[in-house]
Amino acid sequence: MGTQESLSRLPQMRLDELLEELQARIDAARGTRDRVHSLLEAVVSVGRELDLPQVLRRIVEAAALLVDAQYAALGVIGPDGKRLSQFLTVGLTPEQVAAIGPLPAGHGILGELIRNPEPLRLSDLSAHPSSYGFPAHHPPMRTFLGVPIRVRDEVFGNLYLTDKRGGHDFDAEDESVISTLSVAAGVAIDNARLYEGSQRQQRWLKAGAEITSSLLSGIPRLEVLELIARRAQEITRAQLADVCVPMHDTGDLIVELAIGGHADKRRGLVVPADGTLSGAALKSGGPVTTSGLAGDDRYAAGPRRFDGLGPAVAVPLGSEGDSARGVLLLARAEGEPVFTEEELEPLHAFAGQAALALELAERRRDAEQLALLEDRDRIARDLHDLAIQRLFATGMTLQSAARLVEHAGAAERVMRAVGDLDETIKIIRSTIFGLRIREEDTGPSLRARVARAVGEAGTALGFPPRLSMEGLLDTDVPAQVADHVVAALTELLSNAARHAHATRVEVALQATGDQVVLTVTDNGRGIPEGGRRSGLGNLAERAESVDGAMEIRTPDDGGSQIVWRAPLLADMTG
Repeated sequence: MGTQESLSRLPQMRLDELLEELQARIDAARGTRDRVHSLLEAVVSVGRELDLPQVLRRIVEAAALLVDAQYAALGVIGPDGKRLSQFLTVGLTPEQVAAIGPLPAGHGILGELIRNPEPLRLSDLSAHPSSYGFPAHHPPMRTFLGVPIRVRDEVFGNLYLTDKRGGHDFDAEDESVISTLSVAAGVAIDNARLYEGSQRQQRWLKAGAEITSSLLSGIPRLEVLELIARRAQEITRAQLADVCVPMHDTGDLIVELAIGGHADKRRGLVVPADGTLSGAALKSGGPVTTSGLAGDDRYAAGPRRFDGLGPAVAVPLGSEGDSARGVLLLARAEGEPVFTEEELEPLHAFAGQAALALELAERRRDAEQLALLEDRDRIARDLHDLAIQRLFATGMTLQSAARLVEHAGAAERVMRAVGDLDETIKIIRSTIFGLRIREEDTGPSLRARVARAVGEAGTALGFPPRLSMEGLLDTDVPAQVADHVVAALTELLSNAARHAHATRVEVALQATGDQVVLTVTDNGRGIPEGGRRSGLGNLAERAESVDGAMEIRTPDDGGSQIVWRAPLLADMTG
């Protein structure tokens, strides 16, 4: 009886085993079906986007979801093919990312996939020979799966996945799924790049048409420059844009225009040509790039103004064979992608158009200057042929009439009027001489040099200073004293731009009978007690060298007033 019962149970046990195996196969098939469905959904989701940053973000999110990884990252390989230029993460909080510090460049395990672009699975990251640990505040990670992403047979970047949930290792099926996703990701990235390139080309063409229209309308040079820099900043998604122009006779550059970031602190800064990205572009005559402007030791000269910035490019504003008229510098935030060759080509062409804008502005300024000189000649002729002759005739008439005046006081007044007329004729003749003077024959007049210095200072200050000139500056002021006056004015205006934080600057230059007086007044924060006064000390020494003096005053309404004076008959032998 017992034997019969055992035999009857045997088919039942085999049936249960078969049912369990069938259920397991059904579950596996269902799991495979669900995973395939998830993979298809991920492929469709990734391929739906055309904006490249969004495509990259969707790829790394889909990868983490497909293999149930706690952490995932996508590293974009830079132009040199050796380092990561961009690193997107999933699973890390913003606080963790900030605590870890700078994003990885591609060393250790991350660099292993750059050197050997083949799928890599590890049960323990620390056991691999290329591993050398994690930076401080980095969460611990054990299991690892890495797969390269190829775009048209070129390795674009790598997918990195760590810590499969549940403590399991990544298996061959996980590798197959991520490899399949990487193929779809390569196609999506290629499409996004093509779309981005066509959109960028349209934006450059539109910006070029806008610049051409502005040129034809005759807007001022600085407004054209600002339009060029702003459009370049928008199209390249840069955080800031600076335009630097060479300074005459110094070899340095001055930031004439600044957009984005702390623009007010950068505008007017003087930077050396050696050891700066802008200077390198000016010397090379072509675009110069860096993957990290703030930390690049090659371009660390000059005042610090690029903290927190990453990829940057400097493009000379000038065509090949011509001396560049300036440099356009564009910089992105730290962690943003580097400037690619596809971006540099239209940017360089756009910079050439900027150079054309500057040249047209200069030609227009020359034409205006020529018209001004012609107008001055006309005024000088009229003053000489009409005003002086009439004044001279009036003086002769009064002088003759004085002999007929019997009252002594009246006769004295008439002769005093004749003297005043003579002095007026001298002033007019001096004015005619100043109007007709030619810089190419006698060198720039003091009036012209002062006007030019004040005009150039408007760029650094952000507003035009107010200028007034009085007296026989071009005839009575000796050449050596005039040189000191211009040097003192340049230094005072530079100090006002860098330190005063003023919104109004007034310049007054006066030549009296025995001295020339330069007064520069601003409504800024004044000269602090105990502050650096080396520049003012130099100005005082310059005044003393020509037997003059300098005085520092504080106006009633605040700010500062510097009075620099020198005698017209100074001893030039000392």
